[in-house]
Amino acid sequence: MAKKASNRRDEAFWELALDRAKLGVWDWNLKTDECFYSPTWERMLGYEPGELPPVSDLWLRLTHPDDKERAIASGEKHLAGLTEIIETELRLRHKSGKWIWVLDRGGVVERDKNGKPTRVVGVQTDITRQKAAEQALEQVNVRFRLALEASGTGIWHHDIDRKRSYWDERTQGIFGVSLDGEEVPRDFWYGFLHPEDKEAASEAHEVPVGSTHVVTSRYRIIRGDGEVRYVESLIRYIPEPNSSGYVLGTVRDVTDEQKREQELAYAARHDPLTGLLNRTAFDDALTQIRDEGGNFPLAVFYIDLDYFKALNDFAGHAAGDVALRRIADDIRAVLPPGAQAARLGGDEFALVVPTCDVAPAERLADDILAAIRDADLGPSSGSRRLAASIGIAFMADATVTVSDALASADDACYAAKATGRNRHALFSAQGNAATVGLNAARMASDTMDALESDRIALFGQQIHPIGHPWEACGHVEVLVRLIAKDGRLIPPGEFIPAAERFGVAAKLDRWIFQTTLKRYGAAAARGGIMLAFNLSAQTLSDPLLWEFVDTVMVETGTSPCSIMFEITETAAVTNFDAAEQFILNARQRKCRVSLDDFGAGMSSFEYLRRFPIDAIKINGSFVEHMTESRYDREIVSAIIGIARSLGYSVVAEKIEKQETLEMLAEMGVDYGQGFLLHRPEPIGDLIERCAPPVTKAV
Repeated sequence: MAKKASNRRDEAFWELALDRAKLGVWDWNLKTDECFYSPTWERMLGYEPGELPPVSDLWLRLTHPDDKERAIASGEKHLAGLTEIIETELRLRHKSGKWIWVLDRGGVVERDKNGKPTRVVGVQTDITRQKAAEQALEQVNVRFRLALEASGTGIWHHDIDRKRSYWDERTQGIFGVSLDGEEVPRDFWYGFLHPEDKEAASEAHEVPVGSTHVVTSRYRIIRGDGEVRYVESLIRYIPEPNSSGYVLGTVRDVTDEQKREQELAYAARHDPLTGLLNRTAFDDALTQIRDEGGNFPLAVFYIDLDYFKALNDFAGHAAGDVALRRIADDIRAVLPPGAQAARLGGDEFALVVPTCDVAPAERLADDILAAIRDADLGPSSGSRRLAASIGIAFMADATVTVSDALASADDACYAAKATGRNRHALFSAQGNAATVGLNAARMASDTMDALESDRIALFGQQIHPIGHPWEACGHVEVLVRLIAKDGRLIPPGEFIPAAERFGVAAKLDRWIFQTTLKRYGAAAARGGIMLAFNLSAQTLSDPLLWEFVDTVMVETGTSPCSIMFEITETAAVTNFDAAEQFILNARQRKCRVSLDDFGAGMSSFEYLRRFPIDAIKINGSFVEHMTESRYDREIVSAIIGIARSLGYSVVAEKIEKQETLEMLAEMGVDYGQGFLLHRPEPIGDLIERCAPPVTKAV
C-alpha cells in the first residue's frame, strides 16, 4: 500500500515538474495509432485538459502548413533508423489563434520481437521567445550586413594563439586578391603596406591583450596591380574564454574620401583661379619662415597689376582669368628656391623670399616685371599688355610682425605707382612714399579689433517701391559703420577698401550676415522685410561660404526667400567663375541675387547674359546727374529696357533730388534708394519701427 502511494507521489511530482518546465509530453502507440497528449501540452496551447478532441493526428491538425512536411519527415527518418532522435522546430496554433514555436524531441521507446518500433514518446518545449529573439538578431544581422555592403566595409580577424588571420570576401576585394577560403598566410597583410606607412600601420594593429579601446588606423596599400589605395581600419581586441582572444577589425577603402579631404585642404589654402597660396596661407607661410630662424633678411614683395581692369573691360572676364593664371605661372617660374607666392585677391600678389638682401630682391623684382610685360595673355587680349607695380620690404629679425611687413611692402607699392608704374620701390619709413598703404593697414587692423570688441554698428537703408506709399518697408540693405575708439562713426568708404586689401573683408561679411540674422532676423521676418547683404570678392571665393550661410539660416530660422545678396561688378571681375557658382548656389536655395553698381564697367551686359540674377542696381554715378546729363539718362534708359526684356527688377540708387525720382518713375524704374527716400539709420531702430510687435498670449 505504501509503495502504491509512493508511485502516485512520483507521478504527481513529475507532472508538477513538467508543468513548471512548460513541457508537453506526447505518447504515440504505433500498434493502435493512438496518441496521448499530457495536460501540460494542452495548457501550452491555451486549452484545458479534455478540451481538445482525442484524435491521434491532433498535433498535425494544429501544425502550421509550412512546417508539416518537415515535421513528418523528421519522424519518418527516425522510425526508419536514419536518425537517433526526432528533433524539429515547428509552429502550433494556440487557442487564441496565434502561432507558437515549439521544439519537438522524441524517440522510439518500445519495439516488437522483430525490432520494429511500436511506441514513440517525446516532449515539446515552447520556444516562441527564443525564436523571436533569433528573428530580432537576424534582423540586426541583416541591417549590419546591409550597412557593411553599403559602406564597402570588410571584416577580418586575427587569432592570437594560432597566429592566423581570416579575411572576408569584401576585405579580399579591397586588397585586390581572391583566395580559396578566408584564411590568409602569415604576414600576408604586411606585404601590401606602402613603405612609408608600414611602421605606423603595424604599430596601430598591435592591440594589447585586454585592451578595450577601438584603434583607428589610416594607411596606404599597394595592390597587386600596382595601384595605391588609402584604407582605414577600426581595430579592437576581443576576449575569448580559454584563449588569448583575437583581434577583430574592419577595413574600408577611403581613397576617394582621402582625395576629397586633400582637395578641401588644398582649396582652403590656395587661390582657386591661380593655384597660388591665398591670403591666410601666405600669412601662415610668412610667419613660419620668420619663426624658423636663419632666413633673415626676409624680402616681402607686394605686386599690384597695372591696367588689369582695362583688360577686363576690353576682353571680358574670361580673358582676365587667363591673364591672371598665366601671370601666376610666370611668377612661379622666376621664384628662387624656398620662396612662396600668393594671390591676395583681385589683381594683387605677394611673395616672401628667405635670405634675400636688397640686390637680389631688386633683380627678382626686375625679372617679375619683365615676365609680366612679356606674358602671353591669350588670343582674347588682342595686343594689350599688362605691367605691375612692386613694393619690397625687409624683415631683419623676428620682432617684425607679418602685418607690418606686408603693410610696408604695400606702402612701397603705392610709391611705385605714384612714380609712374611698371617699376619697383623699396620701403623707406623716412622716404616720401605715400602713407596710404600704412594707413590702410592700420585701418584693416582696427577693423579686426572692432569685430572682436563689438565696435561694428549695423545700419539699414530702405529700398522703396517707386510709385507706392513710403510707409511700406519691405526691403532693407544692411550697411555698417565702424565705431572708432574715440566714439566716431567711420563710414564704410574709409574702412571697407582697407578690409578688402588686407584680407579682412570675408570675416567682416560673415560677421555682418550672422549678427544681423541673430539679432534682427526674427523681427524682420515678422515684418515681411527682405534683408540685402553686400559681399566682397574674397567672400565669393570662399569655398566654405555656403556651409556657413546654410548653418546660420538654420540656426536663426531664416527663410532663404527673405535674403538677397548684392554682388558688385568689381567682385565679379575678380573671380568670375566663383561669382557664377555663388549665384547658382543662391538660386538653388531660393535666395535672391542683385547685381550692384551695374553699368560701371564694359562687362556689365555680359554678366546679365551669364548670371541668373533677380535684380540689377544701377550705378549711382549715372543716377545722381541724370536730370542734367543726357548721356546718363540714355544709359539708365538702356539698362531699364534690357532688364525688362530679361525679367529683372531694377533698383536706382543715390536718389537725392525730387526731379530725379520723378524722372525715374516716368521711366518705369521699380525701386529707388537714396537720401531723398531714406537716410541710413541703426537697423535695430528701423526694424522695430517697421515690424509689428510680438503678440503675447493672454
